[in-house]
This record gives sequence, structure tokens and C-alpha cells, in this order.
Amino acid sequence: MAKDYYQILGVSKTATESELKKAYRKLAVKYHPDKNQGDKTAEEKFKEISEAYDVLSDPKKRAQYDQFGSDYFQGAGRGAGGFSQGGGGFRDPMDIFSQMFGGAGGGGGQEIFEQMFGGGRRGRKNPRTAGQRGSDLQYELEISFSDAIFGAAKRIRLSKHDICGNCSGTGAAPGSTKVTCSRCGGSGQIMTGGGFFQQPVPCTQCGGSGMTNSNPCKNCSGTGRVSVNKEVLIQIPPGVDTGSKLRIAREGEAGTNGGEPGNLYVFIKVLPDELFTRKGSDIICEVPVDFATAALGGIIEVPTIAGITRLRIPEKTQNGVMLRIKGKGAPALKGGTRGDQLVKIIVETPAGLSAKQKELLTEFQRTLELANMPKKTDYENKLRQRFPQ
Repeated sequence: MAKDYYQILGVSKTATESELKKAYRKLAVKYHPDKNQGDKTAEEKFKEISEAYDVLSDPKKRAQYDQFGSDYFQGAGRGAGGFSQGGGGFRDPMDIFSQMFGGAGGGGGQEIFEQMFGGGRRGRKNPRTAGQRGSDLQYELEISFSDAIFGAAKRIRLSKHDICGNCSGTGAAPGSTKVTCSRCGGSGQIMTGGGFFQQPVPCTQCGGSGMTNSNPCKNCSGTGRVSVNKEVLIQIPPGVDTGSKLRIAREGEAGTNGGEPGNLYVFIKVLPDELFTRKGSDIICEVPVDFATAALGGIIEVPTIAGITRLRIPEKTQNGVMLRIKGKGAPALKGGTRGDQLVKIIVETPAGLSAKQKELLTEFQRTLELANMPKKTDYENKLRQRFPQ
């Protein structure tokens, strides 16, 4: 379900950065898991608050949310061009909390916990030494109009980083072990800056893990990841449209230091169709009709997504009239009533008339009375009223 991030934080849609911080700090302290141990509802609320702040505190993410809503970050589907890295995924709620209360990586985060909860973050891993989640990937997939309506299975190829099969992602050669990093002493952090402005940053030698490989894996050069070209099967559900987003779990970039992989987000682009266009769940097609059939009525053949069907045209049908065929539109993506097909009648003026046809048409025109052409008569009356002779 879509989430209202502004409502979750209790702020207006015009909230400033300072108002967002104030709202987040108040709610985060109230619902923090260490303050509500064993309370699953509070834990979920804490995650939801963190998610909302993560999006609204980032100007780019906030603009995307204002335009597309929370589904842009949550994923519109499961299962599953060109691709780009980034998008999707949220920061660890504990990282957000620590950064908000503890400054830019300083030790103040621990002190805040002790002041609020009477102790530290019991049993929690240091976010700088824990495995890092892999980045999400994006892929734009072009599909036909038919595939969008009926659904389809598509295979795509991705160039990405995957877990090294030789070392299972550890970065160490098989049979070897990791040793404490000599630069950071196993803390995963080193200090930068000088004097009052010193702050810890992840160790560049061990990548923040606190451990290094005594014998790095030759297959991945000790990174635990390798570049691969991978084929992924995408199941496209019936009813997707241009802009629909599918989330394929764990098919993004591989994580580091044992972190979980990111997700793959597939954005759908439906190619134009020569017969059909779409408006929501309704499908529209234009059908040319000759003058006699439009005037007298008759039966015409009409294309639908399921094949040809016959449609009765009432007499006196005007150009541009829309006729409806119930239940022949697109299926609802998330369940519900199927759309309709709208048939737009295009009354075609005959071209290349023979002399005899012109003569008959001229004779027919002489027989027309004002009652036969109500729109033309009304139009001419309005002209005379506006521009009297």
C-alpha cells in the first residue's frame, strides 16, 4: 500500500529541513527498539519513521516521492534496454539514528543511547564493520502492447557484480583465513582531520570490516565480487503499462563483507501499436466507416485484443463518436474490473469519385432539407447572428 511519508512524520508537505529533523528526532526516540524491547509494533513504527525521513530529507528522493509516491521506492511488483546503478533501497534505520544523534561518525551516538536508555546498543553490530548491502540496479524493458495486456516472460542480460564463486564472497583464497587489519587494529575505522575536527571514517585497507585477507582470492583479487553478464528471467504480469515498475529481489549488485545483494528494478516501456492505444484500463481503436453506413447504420468488423468482433453501428452516427464494447479492455494490474474497448468512428469522405458518382451525389445533396443537417443549420444560424448582413 502507498505510504504518506509526511503524515508518518506528522509534518506538512512544505516542511523545511529543520522541521523534518525535529519531527524525526522526537518520533525516533519514542519508538526506538531499545526503548521498546519486545514490542514489534514499535519496531515497525521505528522502521517506517526512518524510511520516511530517509526519503524526505534527500531533495532528490523527495522530488521523486512528490511526483510518483512511495511505490517508486517500494516496488510495484515482484518477479521482474540499458541499465543504471542506484535507486531504490533505504539506509539502515540504526545508521540514520546514529548519524542524527551521534554526529558525523563520532562517538556521541553511544553516549546518546546511554543517556536515553540507560545503556548501549546491546548486541548490535557496528554498522561500519558489518557487511554492506549491494546497490540496486535499474533496467528499462521495452515490450509490445500485446505483452503488456496478456503478460509475458522475458529474459534480459545484465552486466553487474556477483558473488565470487571461488571464495563464496569472502575474498580469501579457499583454505586461508582472515587476519586483523594492521592499519585500524580491527576497529574498521581510522581517524581523519586534526585536533577538534577529527572524525572516524571506514578504514581504506580493510574496507571497514576490520579484517584483511592473508591470502586474497585470485579470482576476485580479494574483493569477494566478480563482474558477470547474467541472464535474468522477468515475469511480466498482465495489465502493466508504461511507467510500471517491477522489483526482482536480490538481483542487484552483490554486497560486500557478506552483505546482502541489492534489488533489480525493471521499468516498463510499452511500444506503440498500429491498431490500439490505451487510456487507463480502456483500450481505444479508430475504425473508418463509409458515409452510407454511418448514415443508415449497419454492422462493421472491429479489432479487439482477443480478435475480430462484429459491432452494430446505429443510424445517424457522427464522425468521432465513441462506441463501447464492455470488458474488452486491459486487465487491472492489482485486481478489479477489466476495462472496456472504445471504438472511435471515423466517417471517411470518399475520394476519386467518377463523373457518375459525382452526379448522383450532387442530386442527393439537392434533396437534403434543413432537418437532415441540424448541426450545419445551427452553425449557419449562429454565423448570421454574429455577422448580420
